[in-house]
Amino acid sequence: MTVREVRLFGDPVLRSRADEITTFDESLRTLAEDMFETMEEHHGVGLAANQVGITQRIFVYDCSHETPGARGVVINPEWQALDDATELGNEGCLSIPGVHKDVERSARIRCTGLDLNGEEISFEATGLLARCVQHETDHLDGVLFLSRLSPQLRKEAMAEIRASEWF
Repeated sequence: MTVREVRLFGDPVLRSRADEITTFDESLRTLAEDMFETMEEHHGVGLAANQVGITQRIFVYDCSHETPGARGVVINPEWQALDDATELGNEGCLSIPGVHKDVERSARIRCTGLDLNGEEISFEATGLLARCVQHETDHLDGVLFLSRLSPQLRKEAMAEIRASEWF
């Protein structure tokens, strides 16, 4: 396994919509393993492929500290809100280090997609896992959480980014 470089805000790959995955082979398994290794190295709870420069629709997640067993891979993910309930919660992003802001997301969702063998998966999620699925799917659509912020919070976040050492 390899820890891959996490692409940072400003890298065009983060604004690119990732391509559907149709080939389920050893290279896909290696990518998923590398993504888990990278996510763990950076203490994240989710990581989308374009965050490591790969424009394929796959993300990994590990929310097991909040929801036992909530660790896995979703390929070609889609999600739907199960009702109109939303919740405001603090989000950060490995591609925007040090910036954390409150983002409104659907509170209860159903995530569907494929596993590493190309088999269909489906699960319901609340809490951190629901937030993670929405955040990582946004990444695969080329959307950063900054786009989900209120104008005032976005302005604050951009000021933090401009003042950061990594930018």
